[in-house]
Amino acid sequence: MYLNEIAHARAGDKGNIVTLSLIAYKSTDYPLLEQHITAERVERHFAEILEGRVVRYEMAHLGALNFVLPRKQQYSVTRSLALDAHGKCLSSALLAIKL
Repeated sequence: MYLNEIAHARAGDKGNIVTLSLIAYKSTDYPLLEQHITAERVERHFAEILEGRVVRYEMAHLGALNFVLPRKQQYSVTRSLALDAHGKCLSSALLAIKL
């Protein structure tokens, strides 16, 4: 099963920082996200564009996880010509993780 089957995502960009929120469609699926989608797993998934550690924040009352990703400077939203490296596309890439 892929994440997009049980969750949707939102993104935000600010310079070389991107935030990705992963939100369970059903509250009963939130524990799966919490258990399997760790900061380390997100780091591995986006390793090519990252510079630094991913931080995960848990928002159980919303059924959501929020990840803060520090991107390499060349992938900064204000400097990059690579449109696929921006938040909305990264949120779609996050949903491609297989559980």
